[in-house]
Amino acid sequence: MKISLIQKKKLKKFNLDKLREECGIFGISNHEDASAMVALGLHALQHRGQEGCGIVSYDGKNYHSEKRQGLVGDHFTESKILEKLPGKFAIGHNRYSTTGETSLRNIQPFFADLHIGGLSVAHNGNLTNALSLRNTLVKEGAIFRTTSDTETIVQLIAKSNRKKFVDKLIDALFQIQGGYSLVLMTNKKLVGVRDPFGIRPLIIGKLNDSYILASETCALDIIGASFIREVENGEIIIIENKVLKSIRPFPKQKSRPCVFEYIYFARPDSLINGLCAYEYRKKLGIQLAKETDIKADFVVPVPDSGVPAALGYAEQSNKKFELGLIRNHYVGRTFIEPTQNIRSLGVKLKLSSTKTIVKNKSIILIDDSLVRGTTCSKIVKMLYESGAKEVHVRIACPEIKYPDFYGVDMPTKEELLAHQKSNQEMCDHIKAKSLKFLSLSGLYEALIDGKRNSSYPQFCDHYFTGEYPIKPQDNLSNIRLKQLSLLSGKSNN
Repeated sequence: MKISLIQKKKLKKFNLDKLREECGIFGISNHEDASAMVALGLHALQHRGQEGCGIVSYDGKNYHSEKRQGLVGDHFTESKILEKLPGKFAIGHNRYSTTGETSLRNIQPFFADLHIGGLSVAHNGNLTNALSLRNTLVKEGAIFRTTSDTETIVQLIAKSNRKKFVDKLIDALFQIQGGYSLVLMTNKKLVGVRDPFGIRPLIIGKLNDSYILASETCALDIIGASFIREVENGEIIIIENKVLKSIRPFPKQKSRPCVFEYIYFARPDSLINGLCAYEYRKKLGIQLAKETDIKADFVVPVPDSGVPAALGYAEQSNKKFELGLIRNHYVGRTFIEPTQNIRSLGVKLKLSSTKTIVKNKSIILIDDSLVRGTTCSKIVKMLYESGAKEVHVRIACPEIKYPDFYGVDMPTKEELLAHQKSNQEMCDHIKAKSLKFLSLSGLYEALIDGKRNSSYPQFCDHYFTGEYPIKPQDNLSNIRLKQLSLLSGKSNN
């Protein structure tokens, strides 16, 4: 069934109010079944983007591209599709749109035929000066065919006067700003790039003689590859002739990885800085219990995101852990168009309570974050309607007060509940008995066993503090207006 852009916007509003993952990227060199390996890797990274997926392969002479809207498993499991992607080199991308609308033209990887040869690019992140760069490039004669900021990178590489590809790439990288990781493929090289602050993730793996670049280690596990290391902030990885080289063209910066990779984005079994994401989330729950423990009958997680933190909370507070909420895993993103009658059902399409468990009980409800508060308020209401005596909400991260500009799709500052309301006002809004968040110092204590601003690397924690490592050059509202004008064909360039 075809879904219109207006319907898709309605569906986005209908989804649970969580921060949106960025995108998933994967690339492999020198493998007989390169496209199949990429498809498997993208399947493991499906949680990072469900709107579209694509693979570009290179067979030594020609590039081949296949892109689809929807999930990897719906398209790239068929042999007839993979047969269209021959070659020993391939890169792939899972998309969740942070800039640009959801359409086939914006699905990556992008391919361009440059005078030095073909180039394919897959990008995770967001450029904070994409609109300014785009306007300049258009004035100089560049023609854009997508509304994605990723095409800006391709245009800058194509425009560079440098002779060698790597020099062209560096030339382009010094002009862009923001949080990004890139996987690029030429007719000779597989290249990975991580932004100077290391905001967006990128890791290196190996399968026999094949090097792999991916967003997370779970993409290595699915194909039996070994994890080598994370790409460092500001590092460029160049894989050519079965040899991996590293260059660091940027001035040295303090690493500032996105803290939400630890809290929410990364798959629980993915390794981050030596530990599984699950372990970090359990530590957050332990720290939360140390700061905000309260008398109650048991601990209930909001599935699935709140489960590790709830386990940690229950362990630390010596309380029972109960599944007071059950998630329906079979409600697709495009279940039906959410009419007002369907919207009124709210969270019940995806969650239901175990009524005999929660009845007459005092509950500590644990989740990883609170964004708009719409979902949380519906869950609290559901638990009370099921007979719960008290619902105390505990959030395993600090209050989210500020928006993101580096590849996370999230509400504007005005839409964030914690930006507009005090703790008591938020508690009243969601109609809980009490509401507490993990402190910022507690977050650092849990994740790196140290306080913020100590000798440890500082996370990209602007969600809570408003301290941005890179100030956006473009105004966010201008970017959204620009995208709308591009969609309607009313560009003022």
